[in-house]
Parts: sequence; C-alpha cells; structure tokens
Amino acid sequence: MPHTSTAVEIRELSSPTDLQQLTHVFDDVWHPDPGNRPVSVDMLRALSHAGNYVAGAYVGDRLAGGSVGFFAAPVGRSLHSHITGVSRVGRGHNVGHALKMHQREWAVARGLQTITWTFDPLVARNAYFNLTKLGAVPLAYHRDFYGELADELAGGDESDRLLVSWSLDSSAPEAPTDTADDLLRVGARLGIDVVADEPHPVTDIGSDSVVIIPVPRDIEAMRRTHAVAAARWRIALRAALAPLLGPAGTERTTRFLRSGHYVVTPDGD
Repeated sequence: MPHTSTAVEIRELSSPTDLQQLTHVFDDVWHPDPGNRPVSVDMLRALSHAGNYVAGAYVGDRLAGGSVGFFAAPVGRSLHSHITGVSRVGRGHNVGHALKMHQREWAVARGLQTITWTFDPLVARNAYFNLTKLGAVPLAYHRDFYGELADELAGGDESDRLLVSWSLDSSAPEAPTDTADDLLRVGARLGIDVVADEPHPVTDIGSDSVVIIPVPRDIEAMRRTHAVAAARWRIALRAALAPLLGPAGTERTTRFLRSGHYVVTPDGD
C-alpha cells in the first residue's frame, strides 16, 4: 500500500535491484567500512520474503531513504525497527517522519501493538524526533550495544544505544513548553555539569529529583573534529543517564527538549 506525504512516496521493496539501491542509500548515510555494512542485499531479500518490513522512500523517482524492521518478541505484538536512514536527496522533505508513519500503519494493519528501536542517545536531533515528536518511551540504556561499527558517523566511539518503545495506540505528545532553565529554577538537578567545555557527570542526585541532562548540539561533527571531547561526552552521558533507566528503583518519565536536554522525572511529579 503506497503511502504519500507531500512529495514523498513510501513503497515496500522486495526485488534485488531495489534492495541494492537501498543499501546504497544506507551507505550514503553512514559511510560504513565496506566489510561491515549495516545490511546486505541478501539479508534484505530474506527479510522481505519472510514478510518483514522493508520499505523505501522516494522523492520523485529517486530513492531517498529507507527503513528495515522485523517481527520481535513478544510474538504477534511487536516490530523491531532495525535501521532507518535518509540520504542527502531526502533532506528537507520530512522523509524520516513519512517512513515512521508508514511503518506505524504497516504494523497496525498486522495487529501489532508496539514498535521498538534503538538510537544513539548522544544524537540530539534523533532524541528530539523519537521522544518528543513521535512519543517513543525509553526502556533501557545499553552500553556498546553493537560493538565496533566502523562507520563515519560513529567514528571510533562505542555504540551505546537507548532502546525505546512506541505504542501504536498512542497519539503524538504535545511538545514541551518548559525550558531547562525553568526546571532548574524550581529545583531540578543537572545530571551533567559542563566546566570549561568538559562534561562531568553529577552522582549525588536523589531518586526523587527531576534531572536535566544536556548533550552536544552536533555530536557527529564533534567526532570528526574533536574525537577526544566526543568520547568524554559518551562516558559522561552513560554515567548520568544509564542509572536512571535501569530496571530497579523509581519509575521515571523521560522527555527531550529542543534545546538539547533530557528531562528525567520521577513518575507522579
């Protein structure tokens, strides 16, 4: 079922030719080591043939993005979205949003209840898109989830990931109107203190506190120009955010502000 959003058309892909083009799109996004590409044509063909989600986004007649997902546990209830990327051709066309909406419709049509995926919690634009625009909910923080990725976006950094779940019967949340400064004025605590451009995790925070955790505006650019500084941010965010998303302790709600801050709030506050 084609799904069109403005100038973007989403199509399910299955032919080897189309799947080859999709791998080129992913190469354009991640610039991976040729020996460690995100997905291969044969794997995409197998996933598509077995009834999983393999889709491409076209701007005009050009493939500009794509998404790949597979059925996950619990059986019959969840889709895991493994990879979604938008090439330079798709920028400015809301391709990423169109892909997620199509993926949602696809999953609902098959009686599924949730879509899960992982993303790098240091990438601010992805955190805002996933948590604020879509309303996905963080489930866990995973340290070095994929091991070494060897692609240009990751650089030499460890592949920490935030696992999120998107309920398919929920509506998009309202964008937060408060700011980090507003919250700090009424008692929130900083989870990372930035001193002389260096991030330092704050560890003496009570479990009943609202925690504000900043991330860099563009960690991917920082990895290209200041790799050591980027690695320090990875360590600091891991120390500040991971304990708040563990299975034990107070249940919390996590939001992300456009200013580049996680807001982690004890449920009930």
